[in-house]
Amino acid sequence: MAITEVERRRGQLAALSIAAVVIIVGVPLWWRTTETYRAWLPVSQIKDLAKLQLHLSADVEVVFARGTVTPEQQKKVPLTQTQDEEHTVDEDTTLRYRYETKYRTATIMEEDALKKPTAAEADLSLHMLSESPCGSLVVYVIPESSSLLPEDVNVYIGQRRTALVRISAQMRVGKTLEQLLAQLEPQIKQVLQVMSFSHTDITVALSDRVRFRPGNKESIADSMRAFKSSPGYEITFSLLNPDPKSHQLHWDIEGAVQTYIQPLLTKLSPLANFSMDSQTLYYTMLGVTPRFDSSFEAYTLNADSLAHVINPVEARLGSNAASSNPVLNFLLYVPDIRHSPLYIHDHRKQEVPSNAFHSPRWGGIMVYNVNGFYGSETEFPVHVNINMAKVMGVFLTQLRLLLGVQSLSPPPGFLVAPCGSTGLADWELDRLMWSRSVENIATATTTITSLAQLLDQIGNIVINDNIAQQVSSAVTSLQLAMAELEVGNLGFALQYSKEAILASEKAFFDPSLLHLLYFPDDQKFAIYIPLFLPMCVPILLSMLKIVSEARQRRREKQAKKE
Repeated sequence: MAITEVERRRGQLAALSIAAVVIIVGVPLWWRTTETYRAWLPVSQIKDLAKLQLHLSADVEVVFARGTVTPEQQKKVPLTQTQDEEHTVDEDTTLRYRYETKYRTATIMEEDALKKPTAAEADLSLHMLSESPCGSLVVYVIPESSSLLPEDVNVYIGQRRTALVRISAQMRVGKTLEQLLAQLEPQIKQVLQVMSFSHTDITVALSDRVRFRPGNKESIADSMRAFKSSPGYEITFSLLNPDPKSHQLHWDIEGAVQTYIQPLLTKLSPLANFSMDSQTLYYTMLGVTPRFDSSFEAYTLNADSLAHVINPVEARLGSNAASSNPVLNFLLYVPDIRHSPLYIHDHRKQEVPSNAFHSPRWGGIMVYNVNGFYGSETEFPVHVNINMAKVMGVFLTQLRLLLGVQSLSPPPGFLVAPCGSTGLADWELDRLMWSRSVENIATATTTITSLAQLLDQIGNIVINDNIAQQVSSAVTSLQLAMAELEVGNLGFALQYSKEAILASEKAFFDPSLLHLLYFPDDQKFAIYIPLFLPMCVPILLSMLKIVSEARQRRREKQAKKE
């Protein structure tokens, strides 16, 4: 009897020891070795970014030339005024604009510059005196007697960040400075709409966060035509020679790129990095057979058939698999001798002057006819030197549109100066930088909030330190970008927004988010139940037996006492 009691005690102690080891050592060890590692993320800051409140500030300096203000009005200058606007785009997005306008009189050197014979020379002289910072504007108010502007022009917009506004004598005589500024305000606002950001442009730039609403169709069309913001772009120039037996073509693409394209890309360098290449493709035909039009005595491509031209040609272009950047394709097509000359017609059956067309977010194609080189005694192949000035003029226009430089229709009475040799005016660059900064912020906030929601809903996804670092970097860059926009530092805002979108996309597309450590709960049960159930059943039964025996002994002791 004593031996049986000792063995029973020994069995109980063994069962308790095993259970203690499993609970104290086994369960914590299993929990620790199988738990999903999730680094800390700034969740509260990400939630704040989901409610986007963008503040954009623009500095405007209005300079009164001699003869535009009376001595009484001049006593109250310099003067600073601030105008605030607020727009609710949707329940999660609010826009606030702040325009700080400083009024002053012109200096002696500025007065000398405004005496130049033409507005273009005055614009250059004013730029040489002082260069306005990125994102700001200077508006010079000139008297009606000034010869800088033609009679039918009241506002001149130059190549830099400078505008000339002419006011009549009736606007200033017998009025206070406040009344003069109130009458001048509509013209200043129109200048801002042209040279700086507009509410329509900023709303379109928020397309990743909000849906388009009926508004300015031109701005929406420009947005759909242009490529989305990217850290870099690949530009490919292709010469298509479908009939090399008849045409021996020569194009100085390297020299033309350096002369016409590179100045524009240099000016756009704050926005993105650009790389260029060129190629010549032989025996490459269009995907559409041109039709002969007897009324024009030429072959034509109508607007409805242009959509079918790209796909067959694109298959021959090749792709740069080493880069994930968008590719802008510019094709120069020389028709074969059987379909020459070839002209492109628009929807109204009118000949397109440039004989070219572009496809949104893809590129452009130009048809270059060489039938003028044919003669009665022409020997083939004909040697053709392509006029690169004509070709690059078309490609440069298409490149501007595809990169988001909007084609504006100035209001009546406005004269906009040509963009010059760089292909881009300073204020056009500013407009693009405003839009790209807002677009980058909208894309980065959408990406980072989507990632946070995904990680919150699926708790088994591993969040390693690299992802946490990228998320934190994106959040910090977003906060800095919005802070710089609020104070009007456009250059820094663009740089921080680019960093934010790069960090957010690196985090979102990190391959470790789909690592082998990620299992759904049903798979975990399928793995662990066959492993732990055979071991846990004997331990549980032993514990139940020990508890049952303890209760039995307690009842026996109480019975003896009674």
